[in-house]
Amino acid sequence: MSTTTYQVTGMTCAHCTAAVTEELTSLDGVTEVAIDLVKGGTSPVHVTAARELNREEVATAVEEAGYELARPGSLPLA
Repeated sequence: MSTTTYQVTGMTCAHCTAAVTEELTSLDGVTEVAIDLVKGGTSPVHVTAARELNREEVATAVEEAGYELARPGSLPLA
């Protein structure tokens, strides 16, 4: 098991976090998702999985929820 933190932009409320959590937990191997909501900024999303996830599959799941991953190395927007 390992936990990776991703930065997701555009979330503003509990509905946003629920949508992202639902999409990410549907990925094979994901056991837990925890989001530190930064309304209108860049929110840290902690994903625990039994296998290594690749960034593209995480990005696709986040986009399905209507949001996007921040580029690696970009500064937080909050």
